[in-house]
Amino acid sequence: MGNTISMPKNQRGIMDSISMSNGLTSVFIEVLVISGSTIAENNRERELIIWLAQRDQSVVGIGTVGFDIDEMPWTLDQFISEKEFLIRTITTATRGMGWDRLSYEPRKDWVIDKLDHFKTMIDAFNRQLINMNHYFEWSKIDEDDENPTIPYGYPKCEKHLVYLSCHGCILCNNEI
Repeated sequence: MGNTISMPKNQRGIMDSISMSNGLTSVFIEVLVISGSTIAENNRERELIIWLAQRDQSVVGIGTVGFDIDEMPWTLDQFISEKEFLIRTITTATRGMGWDRLSYEPRKDWVIDKLDHFKTMIDAFNRQLINMNHYFEWSKIDEDDENPTIPYGYPKCEKHLVYLSCHGCILCNNEI
């Protein structure tokens, strides 16, 4: 089955999508979450990492976490800094930051290849393609929800030091 990360529909001709097996997708997302959780400095950066952490196949199902770049919770007023943060996150993940927190030894060359491709996609993504409804829909708060989309206070897993999503810790969930 696998997962695919694509450019928005009207930009697909300019760059190939990333297709990954389910296992490679899990590693890809986990190393991004580790890296981003380490370098995030503000709430918008934390939110981007939490959004990625919600692509947790061990909870939502294998083969169901692919996305188009424009589905990410971009904002118009902070787009440049969000894009720069994601590029820094990808760069530090490519360098292996925090990979020692994984409970397994990933195939580094495969992961780095996909991270490099993702970095190129993020760099090519255009502000004019942002649909703020993706952010508003994703980030809305239901006061009755015991597991909000964005956990209150941006807590981190005590064991893995990554931001928790509404699904808990992506690394703990993968160890089960």
